[in-house]
Amino acid sequence: MRDVIVAANWKMHTTPADAGELAATIAGRTVATGVTRVICPPFVALAAVRDALRASQAGVDVGVGAQTIHHELAGAYTGEISAPMLAGLATWVIVGHSERRRDAAETDALIGRKLARAIDAGLRPILCVGEQLAEREAGTAIPIVDAQVRAALAEVDLAATAAGGLVIAYEPVWAIGTGRTATGADASAMADAIRATLAALGWPDGAARLPILYGGSVTSASIAEFLAEPAIDGALVGGASLKPDEMAGIVARAGITAEARGLVTTAPRERAG
Repeated sequence: MRDVIVAANWKMHTTPADAGELAATIAGRTVATGVTRVICPPFVALAAVRDALRASQAGVDVGVGAQTIHHELAGAYTGEISAPMLAGLATWVIVGHSERRRDAAETDALIGRKLARAIDAGLRPILCVGEQLAEREAGTAIPIVDAQVRAALAEVDLAATAAGGLVIAYEPVWAIGTGRTATGADASAMADAIRATLAALGWPDGAARLPILYGGSVTSASIAEFLAEPAIDGALVGGASLKPDEMAGIVARAGITAEARGLVTTAPRERAG
């Protein structure tokens, strides 16, 4: 059975002074048995978030993730962070986010190298893929995402990546901060296409076991439509992840999905906070 995952991408928000308190508040508001929770703050706030979660009874099982890594292990790359540098700070990492593709000109091949570094370092990766508006309107959304998945996985050992717990997040770029919305059916169709790509690549159990998240401006009001789709296993949350009330609603709905899928084997813990 696939994990149900809610990952918070804080992007370029928070500082070390306020990130820990926010993380602890969110952890306390989002206790839901069967749901894997991850918070991905800016690099400078990783330690603060890690420490705050460790000190919180509700946060001890919340994962900490980085928002990107460099494709090399070390070298003359001013301002960059390599996978080994995250030891003790994070256990998850996002690679290939649409904003990194757009702002840092990250190519599919480069993202594949980052994915390989993450797996080698023991970081659980969330690989982001998704199409632009023009590509969807042209009817090429599925071929575009198929190519992104194939290029990223060309750089890695499939068996090792499977063991490393790869997660894929489908983020339709045209539905992020634009006012346009994707539907649950859109996300489900793309998830099916991604799993078909994995099966064609010979991925070990990939078509059935790999979690696929939705990441297109998710809110507590919209999450139910996506989690109602059996092919969708959670969400990569952007702006809403900075709001405890929003995260509480999103994770609560994810908890319903986890229970429906048989992932809840014990009584939920009492909510803290």
